[in-house]
Amino acid sequence: MLTIVLSELQHNFILMKWGWTTSIFFYFMVSGTCSLVIVHQPPVLTTALGENVTMQCQLNISNDEKMLTVPVLYWERLPLDSENPRLWSPSGKYEGRVDLLDKSPNSTNKSIILRNVQWADSGRYLCKLSITTERDKSFRRKGNQTYLIVYGAMIFNLTSHNDSLLRCQVNVSLQHDFVLSIFHDGCNLQSVDSALGNGDAALPYVTLSKTVSLKGGGKYECQLHLNEELITKSIFHYPPPVAGAGGDARKNVLTSTCPTTLSGSGVYSEPWLLYGALLLVPVTVLLGMVTVLLIRRP
Repeated sequence: MLTIVLSELQHNFILMKWGWTTSIFFYFMVSGTCSLVIVHQPPVLTTALGENVTMQCQLNISNDEKMLTVPVLYWERLPLDSENPRLWSPSGKYEGRVDLLDKSPNSTNKSIILRNVQWADSGRYLCKLSITTERDKSFRRKGNQTYLIVYGAMIFNLTSHNDSLLRCQVNVSLQHDFVLSIFHDGCNLQSVDSALGNGDAALPYVTLSKTVSLKGGGKYECQLHLNEELITKSIFHYPPPVAGAGGDARKNVLTSTCPTTLSGSGVYSEPWLLYGALLLVPVTVLLGMVTVLLIRRP
């Protein structure tokens, strides 16, 4: 009898423990879903040298959270040290170059404007907020960092030593995942001379360069992409050679290797002939079987 009573008490204790654990789990789960404070900033930003850039930072607060004080904003260049002072409040080299995008203290938009971007501004930036709410009291939230990438002016023109070659060149603060391409009337041209990097580690940028042979007159376009996103481009219009004006009219006019799409009644949007041929196979087998059965039938 004593064994049975002890067994029942142990069983009830386990149920109570499981019940408390489950209650605490659901409490924190529900509390976490209802009470939500997030600081969001984009992972990558690109800007031209000398331009102004908006460093985006957005504070998202759930409806049931009540702010007790105005959030205190910090914008930092990482790593934070004597060479990289805070952007906000501005100090050191950022004094006079940084301002709030929305100056209302109650705004959830905590973005800043960085003016006259230089090569040295390329790097990682962090948005942080000190927050005090009615539920969670005082705590700090930070974003996931933003990498600022700077690029210079694109130079796109004929080479000085050969007027049948077209070169595109641009300086960037980070060469990883950058792609430089030249198009002629929508066709991506094969490079005859491509360069990546400048060989000088002391410089705060690298030089991307691509050279192609002219494919005749028309519109040439140089594009700089980062992770398939178009960053900047430049257009060069080359007039077609004129016959009798200093040479053969077909000079520099080469056959384009750009794939083309045929049009007309002979092109099918679906391979109907293949479908028909595949359908004939089971039909032929079925007719053969029916013929054999009819022949063997007495």
